[in-house]
Amino acid sequence: MPRALKILVIGMFMNVTGASFLWPLNTIYIHNHLGKSLTVAGLVLMLNSGASVVGNLCGGVLFDKIGGYKTIMLGIVITLVSLLGLIFFHQWPYYIWLLTIVGFGSGVVFPASYAMAGSIWPEGGRKAFNAIYVAQNAGVAVGSALGGAVAAFSFTYVFMANAMLYAVFFFIVYFGFRNIQSKQAAQTSILDFEPVSSRASFTALMILSSGYVLGWVAYSQWSTTIASHTQSIGMSLSLYSVLWTVNGILIVLGQPLVGFLVKKWAESLKAQMVIGFVIFIMSYGILLAAKQFHMFLAAMIILTIGEMLVWPAVPTIANKLAPKGKEGFYQGFVNSAATGGRMIGPLFGGVLVDKYGIHVLVIALMVLLLASIVTTVIYDRRLPSSDDGNQTRTISS
Repeated sequence: MPRALKILVIGMFMNVTGASFLWPLNTIYIHNHLGKSLTVAGLVLMLNSGASVVGNLCGGVLFDKIGGYKTIMLGIVITLVSLLGLIFFHQWPYYIWLLTIVGFGSGVVFPASYAMAGSIWPEGGRKAFNAIYVAQNAGVAVGSALGGAVAAFSFTYVFMANAMLYAVFFFIVYFGFRNIQSKQAAQTSILDFEPVSSRASFTALMILSSGYVLGWVAYSQWSTTIASHTQSIGMSLSLYSVLWTVNGILIVLGQPLVGFLVKKWAESLKAQMVIGFVIFIMSYGILLAAKQFHMFLAAMIILTIGEMLVWPAVPTIANKLAPKGKEGFYQGFVNSAATGGRMIGPLFGGVLVDKYGIHVLVIALMVLLLASIVTTVIYDRRLPSSDDGNQTRTISS
């Protein structure tokens, strides 16, 4: 792994560690501490994720135009200022506006980071994106474990810790990322596609991303409606945070298991994703009967195995699909798809739980995951192929 990518990985670890102090607890804070319904909590998180969608697209385009360093710094500054504001203004309605700005700023950072990873280690293939993914989830493990414990004392300390760790991220980027050199992107319009191959690639990207959205709609329930459900059945915040800690630890330590699964049953990225979505469905099947902590823990462990197969595969495919000079835009597109799922998910789940209960929601999520399998199977059907440059074979490798 190049030294530049190692710096990028460390920076993303600090970024996500800070964010993980707050994001798993957002619904609990809005519902239990601000006294709002789950539907209202879903609307607030929808605004946050909607701003992130815009940030993802802006970050991807800016990467192609001004480079990774300037783009990431812009996103960090916007986010850090908002997080400092949350320390002093975390009551209703200030919480809504500041959380929305945080969503935009952090949204700018992620696609630029993924695009930079692909550009500084192009020969690494899925390894570059997997390194960023593992770093993010190591941050989830550390941040969630500490966030739950800190929140038990005061949510104000959670906001302070989030801002402090993001400030560390700022200095890592300022002193470390300036020396990271990525390939100069072509100065072209995002709509300036070649007649056949690029249009087919973008169509494939849209189909793939539609299933990605549905996968995130399901996954986002763990930090929203499922989080609130655990509180309603008497699970403590500390135990709930343990679920995310286990998630992060498994992602970091479970890479040999994923490597074995990929080599034995899922050598192509498409097969890797299909198997991952099937495992997702198994996890939600356990949730239908979950009433005690050990059941939720089992569901989380199975969910984690599934996400280790699905989530890193999508940016890898996007990087392979991207025409030269549009790598940032393609990463912005798939990141906005993930964020779109996180935007729709809380409102979708909140409405279903408020009206019909948690079991109806879980069944609906399993149906959505079946649809994700379908889009994964068909996304590359119209990609052109040739004997000397079979694009479908490249993406499947």
